[in-house]
Amino acid sequence: MSTSVVSLVAAGSAALSVLLLPSMRALADDQLEQCVQRKLATADDSVTVGDLRRQCLQNAVGVERSLPKRQGAVEKRLEAEKKNVMRPFSILPHKPNYILPLAYNSHGYNSEHHRAANGDSEYDFDPVEAQFQISIKTPLVVGLFGDSTDVYAAYTNHSFWQVYNSEISAPFRETNHEPEMWVQFNPGWELWGVVNASNSFGVNHQSNGQSSALSRSWNRLFATFVFEYGDLGLSATPYYRLPEDADDDDNPDITDYMGHYELGATYKWDDHTFSLMTRNAFESDFHRGAVQVSWSFPMGDWPYLRGYVQYYNGYGESLIDYDQYVNRVGVGLSLTDWL
Repeated sequence: MSTSVVSLVAAGSAALSVLLLPSMRALADDQLEQCVQRKLATADDSVTVGDLRRQCLQNAVGVERSLPKRQGAVEKRLEAEKKNVMRPFSILPHKPNYILPLAYNSHGYNSEHHRAANGDSEYDFDPVEAQFQISIKTPLVVGLFGDSTDVYAAYTNHSFWQVYNSEISAPFRETNHEPEMWVQFNPGWELWGVVNASNSFGVNHQSNGQSSALSRSWNRLFATFVFEYGDLGLSATPYYRLPEDADDDDNPDITDYMGHYELGATYKWDDHTFSLMTRNAFESDFHRGAVQVSWSFPMGDWPYLRGYVQYYNGYGESLIDYDQYVNRVGVGLSLTDWL
């Protein structure tokens, strides 16, 4: 977890310096002296140099306050969505969309459940596989309550493909399906430079579409609060698992590993995007948590195809292995990122 904390602190420091630079330039010594010299040429004899300095400082602050507010990375993403949301046949990206042709898990993947389901004691998974995620959303209702509230629906597919495992015919080891629906508010409240960019409240279903011993699923109510500080975006998502009948529950202890919250941080630096996700670390005393770190970066002159590196450590990478420890790194391509 120490690497995650260092990354978050570094991102926050960089964003703070970006926000402070305009004020520092406005009050630079050379500009201040130029202002004093201009006023000195027409000032009355009774006016002191100190008075002129104070006037110049007040003017500089006034100009700074009158400048258009610098739009943060999260607000730019929300504005871009607003421009496209009313276009016919529009489908928007939701979570990151990517493909990892090479994903290596140093701890290997558990094949015990699949051996039992297939009746094959030799059934075994490779530690190297391909993974991809497709995540899209579409508006259901737009512009409620004075254009401040929207209703969305989304679907995310995260697939784990044993494409290099010819011994068992290269199957999909796991596919997680995640439909969800939510109400989203974009209040834009600001305090000390931190903007509350959006708040969402909704319902989420996640399952792997399997049956019998391989079946995994759960339903949640969730809220997501998104904040930005310049090019740094922060999110907090608490959730509550909806109770199920004990006879129908395929994974009764899933919250022991997935917890009741997820925290995220994304930093936009030039044309690079760095993201961090952590969940269940504090609840489990750092024994059953998870951390995911990703980096998307430009590749030549291709504007929509980017390089992508993703590292995952902990539990809950997939539903079938929610209670299995994973230490995985993957490399590939990113189509869309958080910012």
